[in-house]
Amino acid sequence: MATHGSLTKAGKVRGQTPKVEGRKIVGTNSKLRNKSNFKKRFILTKLPGQNKASSKRRRRN
Repeated sequence: MATHGSLTKAGKVRGQTPKVEGRKIVGTNSKLRNKSNFKKRFILTKLPGQNKASSKRRRRN
């Protein structure tokens, strides 16, 4: 089975690139997330998924 390049060069580029620290992802807490989901679903009655305003359907209960 033929290889694409020698195994001695494996990981060469990754080893040469400088290490960059990632940003810390700060999300909302669960109480705020649940509150916004409740508003979207029940108060604003938004349908899940990608729904255009022109093609609104009734939501099943």
